Amino acid sequence: MLLNALHGFACKTFFICSRSCRSKGFSVSFLSTGAGGWSPLSSDRYQWLEVDLGGRTRITAVATQGRYGSSDWQTSYLLMFSDTGHNWRQYRQEGSIEAFLGNSNADSVVQHKLQHPVIARYVRLIPLDWNPNGRIGLRLETYGCPYNSDVVSFSGLSSLLYRLTPRPTQTSGESISLKFKALKNSGILLHAEGQNQHRLTLELEDGKLLLLLRKGTTLSPDNQHLVSLSSLLDDQHWHHVAVEHHNNHLNLTVDKSTVWVQIPARFSHWDHDQVSVGAEQGIGSQRAKRNFHGCLENLVYNGLNLVDLAEQKDQRGNVTFSCDEPVFVAMTFAGPQSFLWLPGGTDPSSVGLSVGLQFRTWNKAGLLLTFDLLKQSGAVWWYLSKARLHLQIHKPGRAPLELSTGSGLNDGQWHSVDLVSGRGHLTITVDGDESTAAHVSPSFPIIAGGQLFFGGCPSESSGQECMNPFKAFQGCMRLLTVDNQPVDLIKVQQRLMGNYSHLQIDMCDIIDRCSPSHCEHEGSCSQSWTTFHCNCSGSGYTGATCHSSIYEQSCEAYKLNGNTSGFYHIDVDGSGPVRPQLVYCDMTEHQTWTVIQHNNSDLTRVRASPGGNQYSAHFEYASDEDQLAAIIGQSEHCEQELTYHCRKSRILNSAEGSPVSWWVGGPGGGHVQTYWGGASAGSQRCGCSLQQNCVDPKHHCNCDADRNEWSSDSGLLTHKETLPVRSLVLGDVQRSGSESAYKVGPLRCYGDSKSNSRAFFDKETSYLHFPTFHGELSADISFLFKTTSSSGVFLENLGIKDFIRIELSSSTEVLFSFDVGNGPLGVSVKADFPLNDDRWHRVQAERNVKEASLRIDELPVATQEAPADGHIHLQLNSQLFIGGTASRQKGFRGCIRSLQLNGVTLDLEERANITPGVRPGCPGHCSTYGSLCQNQGQCVDGTRSFSCDCSGSPHSGAFCHRGTRMRYIRSLLLMVSTQDYTKVLFCLTADKLEVRYRLDSSREAEILRSKVKNLNNRQLHTVTINRLADAVSVQVTTKNTETLQNFNPFYEAFLSLFFADSDDLDPELSRLASLGFTGCLSSVLFNSISPLKAALLHPNSSSVSITGSLVQYSCGSTSTNQNAAETTHHLSVGTGQPLVNAIRSDSALIGGGIAVVIFVTLSALAVMARFLYRRKGSSQSQEGKTVKPEDGPELPFSSQTSSQNGPTENQKEYFI
Repeated sequence: MLLNALHGFACKTFFICSRSCRSKGFSVSFLSTGAGGWSPLSSDRYQWLEVDLGGRTRITAVATQGRYGSSDWQTSYLLMFSDTGHNWRQYRQEGSIEAFLGNSNADSVVQHKLQHPVIARYVRLIPLDWNPNGRIGLRLETYGCPYNSDVVSFSGLSSLLYRLTPRPTQTSGESISLKFKALKNSGILLHAEGQNQHRLTLELEDGKLLLLLRKGTTLSPDNQHLVSLSSLLDDQHWHHVAVEHHNNHLNLTVDKSTVWVQIPARFSHWDHDQVSVGAEQGIGSQRAKRNFHGCLENLVYNGLNLVDLAEQKDQRGNVTFSCDEPVFVAMTFAGPQSFLWLPGGTDPSSVGLSVGLQFRTWNKAGLLLTFDLLKQSGAVWWYLSKARLHLQIHKPGRAPLELSTGSGLNDGQWHSVDLVSGRGHLTITVDGDESTAAHVSPSFPIIAGGQLFFGGCPSESSGQECMNPFKAFQGCMRLLTVDNQPVDLIKVQQRLMGNYSHLQIDMCDIIDRCSPSHCEHEGSCSQSWTTFHCNCSGSGYTGATCHSSIYEQSCEAYKLNGNTSGFYHIDVDGSGPVRPQLVYCDMTEHQTWTVIQHNNSDLTRVRASPGGNQYSAHFEYASDEDQLAAIIGQSEHCEQELTYHCRKSRILNSAEGSPVSWWVGGPGGGHVQTYWGGASAGSQRCGCSLQQNCVDPKHHCNCDADRNEWSSDSGLLTHKETLPVRSLVLGDVQRSGSESAYKVGPLRCYGDSKSNSRAFFDKETSYLHFPTFHGELSADISFLFKTTSSSGVFLENLGIKDFIRIELSSSTEVLFSFDVGNGPLGVSVKADFPLNDDRWHRVQAERNVKEASLRIDELPVATQEAPADGHIHLQLNSQLFIGGTASRQKGFRGCIRSLQLNGVTLDLEERANITPGVRPGCPGHCSTYGSLCQNQGQCVDGTRSFSCDCSGSPHSGAFCHRGTRMRYIRSLLLMVSTQDYTKVLFCLTADKLEVRYRLDSSREAEILRSKVKNLNNRQLHTVTINRLADAVSVQVTTKNTETLQNFNPFYEAFLSLFFADSDDLDPELSRLASLGFTGCLSSVLFNSISPLKAALLHPNSSSVSITGSLVQYSCGSTSTNQNAAETTHHLSVGTGQPLVNAIRSDSALIGGGIAVVIFVTLSALAVMARFLYRRKGSSQSQEGKTVKPEDGPELPFSSQTSSQNGPTENQKEYFI
């Protein structure tokens, strides 16, 4: 039915409605004054109102009003647009279908301005909801202006050729813009080339736009550069393309997507003098490539309107200056309830059946067609499975008949399939390829009964006989034929033929959810009709969109997890663009060092090349440039050792003149540096000058004294802006008698000026504010908090409608809530323990286009899926509030630290220093991390961290976890004596432990013998001896405790302890000492004294006397197989364990490895106990390649890498 109306346009406008509609005199100029309106006979979601604007129009807004004087109005609706009245496209915003709010009464006007203007001739409005007490009712007005353009149509055999005169000069900037509508998925849009053999090609390939730059005539990878963007561009809709070339980069735009492309220098200068459109017909072309079939609009090349010129210039083939396109009516099967029913053949004389169609989908499985055989003698299913086409026929009393062909049919491209049956034959074909067609010769006719069901089956309640054992089809179909007759889908839409449900007819609403890909960090994207999936394998990231790193951000974080020194992957910026890197984490000192190796950190002799006056050395680091910059930038301190040994080989010569030697350091390619180790940046001095101890006071470097004796200048480079060392240039190396050697250590950094930043909020009204958080598509937030309050907002950021908030909603629950335009959503985690216990708790929240997730400490992750086809952009515009809200209500009271948003750490302390009600720093780390201090080590709180005080423990190390050990050969285990004669001796006799006690020489020794045997079995043992009054108990390893009574009391004041042999022994004890002991003794605690620790770590103490050689030894439990010379442990590099090299075992020396822990008590309650447990892992020692001096005189200094240079064998840590 047609309704005429004047509509604010100069041209005549027509209204077309769905089949069941009625008019109430709707012929007015403006909504506010018009009477009547449109109302369909049936109010359901299959009704629509279509407007023909008479020509292509740039539409900017729409307005609606209810039907005059009635209770009829719609409350929400969809808009669709078309150039031809067919092949409709839905209006989308941010990639999601935009449902417009309608009216709440019959009189008010509701106008919506389109976020992006639409160019179309036809507008269709589809009511979604309406007044429940009335019907659908509508008055409609559209706003815009006529759209004019230059259009040319290509038949697939035609093209345009332009020769640009005068010949253009080489330029560093060019531009190309055009619009196209493609009828085929592949073809050349534009090709340009010049005399210097530079070529540019814009073409479609499988619905994707390709930009190809070529140099020369060959197609080798070195001679071409390819960029791809977008997909599904063969949907018969207009698409905009723009290329902007600027020097060594270009911007490529397709519709709303733009990529910035860095191009090699050889492709940066263009001098195109010939342009072909629709095909490649350039100079030197051997054959025409695939021609374009479709329309181009407003083609502009460097300011020239080529379509306008085409009517007067050279053209070839059938080119018309309008866009004439065939009409393909498609239909979209959007969900599992979608189906199309058509009547089958009714000719009883028929001996076969033929069905053909085209489809496109992302799903690997789905039913295309099912029908019953004639007289219900069986059933046929034609379907997709594993992206292949299958046909299955079931007939009672017979084995199922199956056929399959094709592959990869879920690639989103249009594929044609045909089913043809006749007398004695059956064939299914994909894309017309007869060579891959599947054939069978059935013994019964394949003839359809009365009904054909496409895509799926009606519900069981419909009463129709249809069974689908497979998944329903989700995708698009078009060009259906039954018995070689095309199916008129417009008649189906008008209910004049067949029936359908949940179909969108006259449109294909396919979406490529992987273009652009929302998978981050090179995760691979795959998709189905309704969603997409990211495969993060091998990327180092995890999550629904590969957003979150699986690695810690620093060595300090691994330390807080209880790990020890070793090789670890760290991801400095978390979810940011910097990739994870493998570094060595040195945790042997109070500071946790991050060590980055390069290709030569060993001492290297300098030998100048013949004919050269300089020696150059270049250093390649294990980390990339952006990784190095990230570590150096975030660290509190970085250093690198630079050492130069010299004999008649100068460095600077003078502070005023040009330096003889220098080094290059800093970010990027680095800059020349003329200061040396130990000196300040830019000083052109060496360390000895600042220390005023140079060998010659006239010079600022030892080597500049130019002496014939060996000297050296060494020290640490600590100016971060000049690190790392990139190269070394040594100039004074060619003179007679000149000799030198250098060493550049690895880059070592510690600390993070921001990652541990913290703030204390002491009022509910206090907060910190930062600039707006930008996490439109992906947002990850992590922090630690501790509090005694039961509720409070940690973080909040608002937009006009959108928001994001994280809060402690109760003493056991954290809530993460947000709104991106789909209504408020939230995800919460409820703990079974209190979160306001004044201990640190970690919060990790993430929101992306697929889901939102929240994790507290080590509790399971809670997730909330995003609505299908909903809004995806989080649009915020207020300041970011930390610890409170904009309303100053529900603020958080407590501490927040290590707050990161999308990998960027916020400096809470800097803001807290200038914000009332907030204090920088947080007390009380030991309440959470005190358990990391082992073996009686005491946790000591700091303002930003904690440390372990090992002074009262026989152990050392960052966590008091590393024992002090010695190796003994032919010695006593331990002897304790007083100023008088009293002696207590601990020794092994045969394979048992003995304790001998003798008060003076006139008395016999009392002997305690343990019943535990086999103590020489090459395994580690723990010995605990306790005495209370006259009762002594001995426990070995995990055996039952043995108790011996009536043991004479110990003398009250022991004077000295002896390890190993002693000359002050009577003959009996000397005889016992001669028995000897080979093994290990570790972690001895005598009252509050750790004698073994003091002797090994503080040998110069006045209370320690050492006779002979005393060396700390690495004791390890060895295999019981004495023939085993090497044990190799294979551990992966990961987040929890260090990477371990092969550990070589010294079976001769450590073969009887026994660790004894003895605690001797002098007071009434004496305790002698400690434990030793087997080493479970060790830090990897990098097997650095030793660069020995070349043939020549020995250098008078060690070539061994110093302890500060990184992981060495002497730096290994062992669990005690």
